[in-house]
Amino acid sequence: MDIYLIRHTQTASDPGLCYGQSDIALADSFPDEMADLHNKLPEFDEDCKVFSSPLTRCLQLAETFSDTVTSDARLQELNFGDWEGKRFDDIEPNALQHWTSNFVTAAPPNGENFEDLYRRAGDFWQDLLVTGAEQVIVITHAGVIRALLARALNMPLANSFQLRIDSGSVHKLRQADDYLYIEYINL
Repeated sequence: MDIYLIRHTQTASDPGLCYGQSDIALADSFPDEMADLHNKLPEFDEDCKVFSSPLTRCLQLAETFSDTVTSDARLQELNFGDWEGKRFDDIEPNALQHWTSNFVTAAPPNGENFEDLYRRAGDFWQDLLVTGAEQVIVITHAGVIRALLARALNMPLANSFQLRIDSGSVHKLRQADDYLYIEYINL
């Protein structure tokens, strides 16, 4: 099974905005970024399965790959709770510092921590591996991709933010003979 983890392209949000599960639109540059992304990828078989976060910034990209997209809430970005829609500069500095120093186990008020995201993304992953598909495209967010790569590499979650996950990037994994290979990251 070839698995392509793809992060949505750039959003129309202002820099510094905390928008994890907020439904933010894609930037006006989407057509060009989408074309660049498609040029990085091989031709996919007709039976390639396409999964997406239900947020518009992912679904819009996913629908350029297939008319049949499976939306899955487990692929959503981290829930920032009360911080959603706020600028990071406007969040109380001590609370933000506590979270950034302990993001694996600490959650924003009424949000989730990275362990929560890791568990739900892991549930999706287990279901994905039994689909029997030869090719899979997963359109999602940086946090989910980091969680899935941390799972694949058996990496401590605190180290997963050392992985660079650019907007519009592709990360290819291959599941073969009960072994998971990472073919490339952040293409």
